[in-house]
Amino acid sequence: MKKTTGFDRNITRNWHPATQAVRGGTWRSEHGETSEALFLTSGYTYDDAETVAARFAGEETGMTYSRLQNPTVAMLEERIALMEGAEACRTQATGMAAMTTALLCQLSAGDHIVAAKAAFGSCRWLVDQLCPRFGIETTVIDGRDNDAWERAIQPNTKVFFFETPANPTMDIVDMKHVCGVAKAHGITSVVDNAFATAVLQRPMDYGADVVAYSATKLMEGQGRVLAGAVCGTEKFINDVLLPFQRNTGPNLSPFNAWVVLKGLETLDLRARRQSENALAVGKFVETRVPKILHPGLASHPQHNLAMSQMEACGPIFSFILEDRKQAMALLNALELVDISNNIGDSRSLCCHPASTTHYSVSAEVRADMGVVDGMLRINIGLEDPRDLIADLDQALTRVGL
Repeated sequence: MKKTTGFDRNITRNWHPATQAVRGGTWRSEHGETSEALFLTSGYTYDDAETVAARFAGEETGMTYSRLQNPTVAMLEERIALMEGAEACRTQATGMAAMTTALLCQLSAGDHIVAAKAAFGSCRWLVDQLCPRFGIETTVIDGRDNDAWERAIQPNTKVFFFETPANPTMDIVDMKHVCGVAKAHGITSVVDNAFATAVLQRPMDYGADVVAYSATKLMEGQGRVLAGAVCGTEKFINDVLLPFQRNTGPNLSPFNAWVVLKGLETLDLRARRQSENALAVGKFVETRVPKILHPGLASHPQHNLAMSQMEACGPIFSFILEDRKQAMALLNALELVDISNNIGDSRSLCCHPASTTHYSVSAEVRADMGVVDGMLRINIGLEDPRDLIADLDQALTRVGL
């Protein structure tokens, strides 16, 4: 591969996804390094004053300041955009920085957003608390109800916002229908795709305008750094998102970008194997618990829709026990699976959403979302599923299941 091949869309768009995840966005310096270079620099120098003036005026390409662009970060952005099927991408310091940027860059006082009620706790906080603070009207609906999206539209509606599968209830949104409704009304659809990544589903293939990520999760995949990303058209990224990001500064560090680049090289393998493991473990858990929420199982009420949109079920599912006491007891009985509120990790992790990821959401809102006190969310990793099943077996037995 030549030094700049990774940035040549005429070539890279023809690669298969697994190749894009390894090679896309690679730019080699004059040294010809095989691994992407790590550029730890905040600023840049120029041979003459005219060059820097032209760069700041947008008349010449090149680096100006790492709050705007960095070579290592630029490689990651190109790779993510390529994998997503997007024209452009901008990365952010965290997943929530990405969600905040994706929304606030295009919303102003007097605008209206429609959001699915099933969402990560901090995403609900954005919709329920932050947006109204700035005069942005919000309506929260059941994202599974296709008709509810159109009913919620107002003359000032600017954005539809949802995640699918949803955290932690595993609700599935019909992307083709909802994004189609948005386009018909001139509304921008923003999809949080962190539970799947482009390996398992590409929302833009179903009409999504903007795809946002916590790259901390499956993309990075080993629990090492925080990162976020927003993908869209060049016009949206450059004209709408970039002015917000440039002047508010939620930028990703070069080191974190480099770590995520390394994670993407194995994303295809990890996402598919973890999905296989999650399906095997889910089939076992289903026989032992009162209720399981797993899109890969036929028992999930939206199983067919999920599998029509996703190439595999993903590594995450939830199950519901009798009450909070029993859920906590099961967590404490686990010997192999870690108690942790992260997801997408190569290690299996389990948490109690009501007291962790959704603690900031009121009890009333949690109940409306379906995040009950007996719910546990589990991320299945790369361990042998037989060992995970054995651990869950002994833990379930110890809590009387």
